[in-house]
Amino acid sequence: SKESLQQKIFGAARDGLAITLFALLNSKPKCEYPEYLDSSVSLDGQKCTPFIIAARNGHLNVIRMLLDLNGYKVNLEQEGTVQFDGYVIEGATPLWCAAGAGHKCIVQTLVLHGADVNHPTRTISTPLRAACFEGRLDIVQFLVEHGADLHIANKYNNTCLMIAAYKGHLSVVRYLLSKGADPNVQAHCGASALQFAAEHGHLEIVKELLQQNAHVMRNGIGMTPLLAAAERTKCEMVEYLIEQPWCTREAKIEAFELLGASYANDKDNYSLEKAYHFLHCAMVERYRPPLLPKQLAPPIPAYDSRVECLTPEELEAIRDDAHALHMESLVIRERILGPQNPEVPHPVIFRGAVFADSAAFDRCLQLWLHALRLRAGSRLPLRKDLLRFAQVFSQMLHVGVEVPPFAVIQIVSAAVKELEAGGEDLEANLYTALYLLVIVTKLRFSSAEEEHELHRLVYRLARLKRTTKDGSTLLHLCVNSETPVDDFHTKNVCRFPCASTAKLLLQCGADANAIDSERNTPLHVIVGYQKPISDFLTLHAIITGLVESGAHCDVTNARGETALEASTTGVAEIILRTQTQISLKCLAARAVSRFELPFRDGEVPKSLVGFIEMHGGRCRELHIGAD
Repeated sequence: SKESLQQKIFGAARDGLAITLFALLNSKPKCEYPEYLDSSVSLDGQKCTPFIIAARNGHLNVIRMLLDLNGYKVNLEQEGTVQFDGYVIEGATPLWCAAGAGHKCIVQTLVLHGADVNHPTRTISTPLRAACFEGRLDIVQFLVEHGADLHIANKYNNTCLMIAAYKGHLSVVRYLLSKGADPNVQAHCGASALQFAAEHGHLEIVKELLQQNAHVMRNGIGMTPLLAAAERTKCEMVEYLIEQPWCTREAKIEAFELLGASYANDKDNYSLEKAYHFLHCAMVERYRPPLLPKQLAPPIPAYDSRVECLTPEELEAIRDDAHALHMESLVIRERILGPQNPEVPHPVIFRGAVFADSAAFDRCLQLWLHALRLRAGSRLPLRKDLLRFAQVFSQMLHVGVEVPPFAVIQIVSAAVKELEAGGEDLEANLYTALYLLVIVTKLRFSSAEEEHELHRLVYRLARLKRTTKDGSTLLHLCVNSETPVDDFHTKNVCRFPCASTAKLLLQCGADANAIDSERNTPLHVIVGYQKPISDFLTLHAIITGLVESGAHCDVTNARGETALEASTTGVAEIILRTQTQISLKCLAARAVSRFELPFRDGEVPKSLVGFIEMHGGRCRELHIGAD
């Protein structure tokens, strides 16, 4: 078949089998070559033509064969979707792929055949930028010599010089600077090439940039290259930058404090010894005449209301007190960087995770709730934070520790706000909200006010009517045995279908007749449950709960099936039959649908149109029978 041949042609190009590719093409008339060579094939997250995949994989023999193929002219500017180091690149040309993968011979061949050296991807990344990312000086030089514009920045205004500095490619940085690259351009985030190099510890690049008159500037969140290096625990970089003539005494003290504080709570570079050393260096510098006293911020309860050490003696007193050093450091980081800085929460979350691992859940929650407030204040997405709380709440319940309702109230409230805002994390947040609702059903409330507040939040959640991509509401997910559950701790507590969570949602106003993209109601979903005997109580409780909350047993899905007709087990059928009492109104609606009677042009009140559609009135439009 044509599709099979197309797959074979693509596979031959992908694997560098030029002779096989030629033979496959030769079996078809030349006029059909474009059908196979200009069409994209989707495979493993990529979608591109045979020519692009050959360039991506470095098969020069295939590239040359296709360029010289009699009766076919390659479009050198064709675009495709490819993957590089886990990143999906849309709008990539063959030249971009070859440059990004480091295939110089292919780059040369394509350019000499007329490929546009400045053809960008969807994010305005040029072939030159791709070569700079990989640090391929030879390809960078060749492209620049053949007209590549080194001043073209991507959609974030991130330049070729910035990416080379970020990746630590000294030779590329030197070459770009020699060709006139501006070291003082700032990306949309406010960072310059100097900032990127400093925060990643590329000392020789920082020296080179400073020699080329790079300016020391703050980025969009107020970080200088010195502060960025200190926050990332790049001690050699800090020690170099504080010796520069532009570094003030105050900046030196701040850098030492931030460096030490970061070492105390960095999950990758944790070192209390280095933490104390640099905090001590800062204190010594403060006490060198003239004295520069600290400007303390108000105590923060999450940090044990710790007040920072003000003298060398006070600091010496906590030298061997790990907990005090941890809290001292969190206080220092928030004072120097400010609560709005998005870098502040990470160490707070790390320290909370350490407490959770040692079952000190109260301290964990205190720190994580503070981190949540910090992230919300910085307007950062809360997807990971919300899931993290669902996980720790589940862990607590699993080991028999009572979960405090006040904490759950705060997290459910945050989840509601995130779902109200929508965004690309909506579906992930919807699943997390479902896990949180399961946890709500297992709480022991100390007051009626707490229970009322949580029910009020669940009501807001239900009223949002947010759905997954397939149209499933929280109630659909709650009664579906195939609803995915996060593996880390959550699976020990959350299992679906869940009768208690379904009951909570129904009590708080969830629509028992909501339909998904296949027009299935929650009743349609639960009657497909495959454990009717071993989990009879759950099946019975959910079906009866839905019916008592107004679920219509005779609503038809996109296949024209009622819940009874969609039942996959005799047990579900029996439960449904005992619950079913079809009203005259429902029978009339089904009759309108069955006999295809007109009802949308004023024949019935507008309030009844949706009711009739729910009972199969749309099936005729979808070209499927109501029966």
